[in-house]
Amino acid sequence: MALVELDDIQATVLRYRPEPYYGTHVMLHIDDVRAGRDFLRDLTPHVASAADWWQNKEPWIAVAITYSGLVALGVPDDSLQSFPEAFRVGMAARARELRDDGVNDPLHWEPDFGTGVIHLAVSVFSDSEDSWRRTMDLARRHYDGRQGLTVLSTHDFGAQPGDLNPLGYRDSIGQPAIEGSGVDPLPGQGPAIKAGEFVLGYPGESGVPLPSPQPDILGRNGTYVGLRKYQSQVGAFNRFLHANARTDDERELLAAKLIGRWRSGAPLTLAPDHDDPALGADPLRNNDFTYAADPDGRQVPLGAHMRRMNPRDTKMAILADANIHRVIRRSTTYGAPYDPGALSEADDRTPHGLYFLFISAKAMATMEFLQQEWINNGNFMSLGDERDPNVGVQQPGATFTIPRDPVRRRIHGIETFNVLRGGEYFFLPSLSALRWLGTRQ
Repeated sequence: MALVELDDIQATVLRYRPEPYYGTHVMLHIDDVRAGRDFLRDLTPHVASAADWWQNKEPWIAVAITYSGLVALGVPDDSLQSFPEAFRVGMAARARELRDDGVNDPLHWEPDFGTGVIHLAVSVFSDSEDSWRRTMDLARRHYDGRQGLTVLSTHDFGAQPGDLNPLGYRDSIGQPAIEGSGVDPLPGQGPAIKAGEFVLGYPGESGVPLPSPQPDILGRNGTYVGLRKYQSQVGAFNRFLHANARTDDERELLAAKLIGRWRSGAPLTLAPDHDDPALGADPLRNNDFTYAADPDGRQVPLGAHMRRMNPRDTKMAILADANIHRVIRRSTTYGAPYDPGALSEADDRTPHGLYFLFISAKAMATMEFLQQEWINNGNFMSLGDERDPNVGVQQPGATFTIPRDPVRRRIHGIETFNVLRGGEYFFLPSLSALRWLGTRQ
């Protein structure tokens, strides 16, 4: 087993999002190469590493860089060309491969996203409002008013009652176990996945490391991050539940069937008939299951979001190794809490949603696979053109199938409940790489 250099890897790669959580994503533009390098040099001592990540409760700062940001920092051309093509051209340019069409087309994205002007993302994560504000003040002192650096936008997140997302679910359950990360897998995680699937410089599941940016000090212990900002259509979601279920209990069961978990996080495999909040809150139990006893999806529909994103032992019509398609998720919620009484079209326009952050040593290829095959297609589960009910882009008349005896139920009129409002690919350098970038002449 390869020893993972935790003290050189940024904390965000391994440290779980706290509960409760507070934080901010700040998007920056580099106007002057010297100013960009000086900023990294000054901020890097405050960027947390993944050392002892499983017991560290302190707030932390993370720094990620787009391809255009590496250009703005004056990274040599031979190094720039060593990055994957999908990273170099950016998420918006890969819209076709990501199936980002219709309402998710980059033409509809918020300003700055997908234009190349975002160079740096500075993120702060904390478990309390006070420590979040103190850590934000520390980070702000390094970028606010610095000549040659422009603040494009700030995005606060978190502070939701019960840490629920805008559609009312507890999320970020079921992270992959990583070999050499310092902790044993939790029940239900399965064998640890090779570190090279998530961090550059280590063997992956194939037994060899993935190609890494050069020189080695730039690439090793780094990884890639994809950020996708979704706006949740809470009114459309609630209208769908009301149109297809008569009582509150029936609506809650339908909501659970869409995701594969009750809103508390309790999986349908372990709580098939009613919610169990204690189970949902228990990390030693809430992910400890397989689909062996549910091959036809009578408990968890084959097209449920959770089953699509991690099929586990489900027998798939189109075979794929789930381990090489896993991502580390650091999703964060923004805006007003979920309101079960929100039913109008005006409620769909309320600015609340989630920042879906996914981390992988091959984040671009993995996300394109997931978007093409598991999210916006149903063939791998013999579901035809059905799409993921949570983040899929739905077509007119779209359906969702709930297997049951004696006859399956096909629900029509499912809509796109989370609309993409922007996205970027980032490189998350190691601490050594940040120092190298900040001190180059």
